[in-house]
Amino acid sequence: MYPVSEVFLQAVQENTRRYYWTGKITTTKGVIYEFGPKDIVKGSGYISSQCCGSTEIELGTVYSAEMGVTLLTDIDRYTLEDALVELFYHLRLADGSYEEVPMGIFEVSEANRTIKCLELKAYDFMLRFEKSFNGFETVGNAYDFMELCCKACKVEPAQSREVIEAMPNGAEVLSIYTDNDIETYRDVLFYVGQVLGGFFCINRSGKLELRKYGNSPVMTVQSKHRFTSSFSDFITRYTAVSSTNMKTQTAEYYALDPDDGLTMNLGVNPLLQFGVKETREQLCTNILHDLAVVDYVPFDSDTIGNPALDLGDVLQFTGGQADADQISAITSMTCKIGGRHSLKGVGKNPRLAQAKSKNDKNISGLLNQIEAGKIGIHTFTNASAYTVAETDVKIISIEFATSEENHAQFFGQVIVDVKADAVEKMASAKGEVLIPAVAVNGQGESSGSENLENVTQIGNTVEQTLSVELPVVWSEDGLALVHFTFEMNDDVILIHQPEETWYSGKHTILLYYPIENVVPNITNTFNVYMRASGGTCSVDTGNCIASISGQSMGAAAAWDGKIEAEETVGRFALGGGLAVRAFAGEMKMETMELVIRSYSDTVGRNGIGAFCRPVEMEGNGS
Repeated sequence: MYPVSEVFLQAVQENTRRYYWTGKITTTKGVIYEFGPKDIVKGSGYISSQCCGSTEIELGTVYSAEMGVTLLTDIDRYTLEDALVELFYHLRLADGSYEEVPMGIFEVSEANRTIKCLELKAYDFMLRFEKSFNGFETVGNAYDFMELCCKACKVEPAQSREVIEAMPNGAEVLSIYTDNDIETYRDVLFYVGQVLGGFFCINRSGKLELRKYGNSPVMTVQSKHRFTSSFSDFITRYTAVSSTNMKTQTAEYYALDPDDGLTMNLGVNPLLQFGVKETREQLCTNILHDLAVVDYVPFDSDTIGNPALDLGDVLQFTGGQADADQISAITSMTCKIGGRHSLKGVGKNPRLAQAKSKNDKNISGLLNQIEAGKIGIHTFTNASAYTVAETDVKIISIEFATSEENHAQFFGQVIVDVKADAVEKMASAKGEVLIPAVAVNGQGESSGSENLENVTQIGNTVEQTLSVELPVVWSEDGLALVHFTFEMNDDVILIHQPEETWYSGKHTILLYYPIENVVPNITNTFNVYMRASGGTCSVDTGNCIASISGQSMGAAAAWDGKIEAEETVGRFALGGGLAVRAFAGEMKMETMELVIRSYSDTVGRNGIGAFCRPVEMEGNGS
């Protein structure tokens, strides 16, 4: 409830009251038009708002309030685009003074002109959050997300960081996995509101406010204050929540003892996917405790009105068919200017929920997109470059889950830059050599122009051909043998291991493997390893793409808080020439927060074989 004086609360419940409405229009250029009760066409003004749907209580909702009014004015409607409209309620108190209550700030969406009247329709600032959201790598607590949305959409938060972080789940580090259905900032607020166990609305000052359901009545509505009223014969209460785990494709169920009430299905909340099981359990349990205060009788009533009431306020009804021992919460209301104040509280019947079995409750939160016959796809693109030699290097890793046992198909394409080792080749070169004839005269002169003394004849005096064979050695580009290995859930697939023999240069290989009998409701991991002999291979960032597709598959599995790190040491020699091939070390850890850790390992002095030569090794990583 908006904070008003005790005198106001007394005056608003009197049998007779004196009040009036005023308002102010501010255009985008700063022009201000004020109007009073004489400018408002009787019966035309209203303010309508809600925090739930028409059937049941919801968490995380981000509904926008609507205002409509018809004014007797000659204001040019073309100047009212995105103009702000403020409404005020004035109630006369016992001492004759008037107390003013602001009724909200709204942005004009429609301005229609008749001969004498101007019809306005406006909405509060919640519509500003209908902007495309692309912050898929956002990490922070609930207030960080709220602040991000408010800055991007130019809306002020009503609560401080300290207030939000003091709430259950308010200080938890949250993150959004990349494959989600978030389209706008309004969607982000919806999921944040679920995590905090409340709902969002725009308050009377135009600020974004998180509200929670309570169990303390703010006022009592007597029968003389109601024109009409109806109350349900059941009490809406919740004793369990269900949240879908994207990694296992199952609904995680958390309940109170005894579990004899309704189950709130949180569906697929992207902010509840990260972390270990204990973290998700704590988040959902906190939400359940906030929801457990809901113990309301659904109602529908037209009252004389109290403009200070807000969404989520708890009321107590007395007189008539009302049960004075029960409470109800306002989930929607319409306040008519100069007319009645319609209040409504929705809720489901817990008796109907008891007809469902526990198994029904457990599977009720399964993903909507996992339908029989629907094809799902998981994709992979390498975010870092790989250098491949004789040791297996993991180049593809895809996690996926299905809701039923079926088959899937793996497809991959890798662009590889090969540098084959040079090889030395030897061959014999054979040929014939032509020896020309030698002619000598009898006087010691050759047939040429030179004078030679003591000429001796060598060879035949006629032309002759000799056969010659010489050894030839050269170096040329060799062939690199590239081998691919498939691995499914840590089991190496032996029956199919593709190989290619390549010269130096860029090459493209297509990989395929049919995955039979996929186990449902668990996380399956498909890996591809690559190694090369006779050269080295490199795969640049983005040059390795792959996918796994099949029926009954949901969105890609999110990070579950587990970190895997690998360390590889190249080939080296010990002492007088003892060669050791490359070996790999692996470190695994689990964390519940996003932090940077470092580690180091040291191998002391050791004797190797019969040489007993001490060796010192030390490695560090971070």
